[in-house]
Amino acid sequence: MVSSVFQLQCSCNNYPWGKKGKESLAATLCSKTPGFELDESKEYAEMWMGDYPVLPAKELKTGKELHQVVDENKEQLLGSNCTEKFGGAVPFLPKILSIAKALPLQIHPNKELSEKLHKQDPEKFPDTNHKPEIAIALGPFEVFAGWKSTEDIQVLFDVLPAIKRFLPAQTEPFNNETLRQICQKILTASDEEIAKTQDELAQTPREKYGEQAYMLDLLPRLQKQYSKEDPGNLVALLTMNFLRLSAGDAIYIPADAPHAYLSGDIVECMARSNNVLNTGFCPRADRDNIDLFNAALTFSPHTAEEVKLGTSQTDKSKNGKTREYAPPMSEFNMLRTSLKEGEKETIRAIAGPSVLFATRGSGKLIADGQTHDISEGYVFFVGQGTEVTHEATGELEVYQAYAE
Repeated sequence: MVSSVFQLQCSCNNYPWGKKGKESLAATLCSKTPGFELDESKEYAEMWMGDYPVLPAKELKTGKELHQVVDENKEQLLGSNCTEKFGGAVPFLPKILSIAKALPLQIHPNKELSEKLHKQDPEKFPDTNHKPEIAIALGPFEVFAGWKSTEDIQVLFDVLPAIKRFLPAQTEPFNNETLRQICQKILTASDEEIAKTQDELAQTPREKYGEQAYMLDLLPRLQKQYSKEDPGNLVALLTMNFLRLSAGDAIYIPADAPHAYLSGDIVECMARSNNVLNTGFCPRADRDNIDLFNAALTFSPHTAEEVKLGTSQTDKSKNGKTREYAPPMSEFNMLRTSLKEGEKETIRAIAGPSVLFATRGSGKLIADGQTHDISEGYVFFVGQGTEVTHEATGELEVYQAYAE
């Protein structure tokens, strides 16, 4: 029988939007555990901390992949409640992301579409699950997420002649279907038309943009990262919310909602899936089917405030040092424990699995009759029914994704 609490060894991928070498928090945290060598010449984008087979975490002591450990000890580690609801795997996937430039403009398909796409192309769409997700800022974080209000989008098309070419023939009423057609027209426009539109927008007087004049500041930045011919520049700037968040702030992205992270270091957690449809902020050869992307779009959230995910006190905490992020989905919640030197927090036993990880500081983790050192970058799996106590020897911040 395996211990109910054990340390994990994780890995990072090397997408070109990641930060380079030690500038990447994902890589820096990952390197704190033996087995990962940081290469200063490489970009490091995502540190994965789950049992998904693409980049699985491993039990540090044995080197065995987490999904194997879980599969051999389902009842002990997952519990019957979690197994009945989600099957014999950890139902969530936590990550650390370090973002130097915009990720592809993307959506994650819902369950129905994921099942269809997986059947058609299992290599590209490796599972049948949906992928709603949250992102929690670890510092300054910039992101395009969800849709602006219909009113804010319409006013741009009323006052900016350069973009009227993307309006459908019927614009009354100006609604979500209008928005879908606008996206279709932008995404199918020629490179020349996309570039010409951006030139005209850049030459439009700033006062024409009203409260959305920030678009003029972002436009050259996005063009430099990819190109003036990338349609993602227009879809994001004209139709999507742009948010600047601070440490501890969070957003929720439902399945089929457009988003593109722009810069920063974040904790990300999602339902256990790796399906994605990309259509901007990437080379043309990497863009997925536009008709499929456009048909799958959902039109919620529809304001910046609807994108944001707040925190609350949690009944999992004994000492009141923990906040909880509770997105409107069943696969996971996220706890954030913040301790000053000498402080203590106990997280009550949870009727399902957890993955916990320290993003800064140091201390002791006491659980299942054992005491473990914990410091920034350390990751632990916690089996169901296990109470966990943190004792900080320096300022300590710990995140704990869990399902029950």
